[in-house]
Amino acid sequence: MLKEFKEFAMRGPVVDLAVGVIVGAAFGRIVESMVADLIMPLIGAIFGGLDFSNHFLALSGAVNAPTLAEAKKQGAVLAWGNFFTVSANFLILAFILFLAVRAINSLRKTEAAAPAAPPPPPRSEALLEEIRDLLARK
Repeated sequence: MLKEFKEFAMRGPVVDLAVGVIVGAAFGRIVESMVADLIMPLIGAIFGGLDFSNHFLALSGAVNAPTLAEAKKQGAVLAWGNFFTVSANFLILAFILFLAVRAINSLRKTEAAAPAAPPPPPRSEALLEEIRDLLARK
């Protein structure tokens, strides 16, 4: 049973999938950092120093905290700033993946557009074709 599991786990698609998941998770953290540390501060600076991560709408009169973390402890809130940040994160990730897939597809088209010329037929085959053509003319 252990041998069967080892054969299953070491198959190409399983290993490829594992590598893809690990690389995807790391890439996701990079994009999250890019959104949180680079893009959202720029958007905040454009709109007058806004920090979207702490923007929320209190659904209870008991909520009077200035930060989202404290407000969640006090009661129900709609964390629209956090939702905006996560949505921007998704859109940026989707756009980057689109660009990557587009680049890969253009490379594949370039490779497919220039197929190798077929090798010339063997000499015996060429002679047979000539004989066929001569017989067809008679």
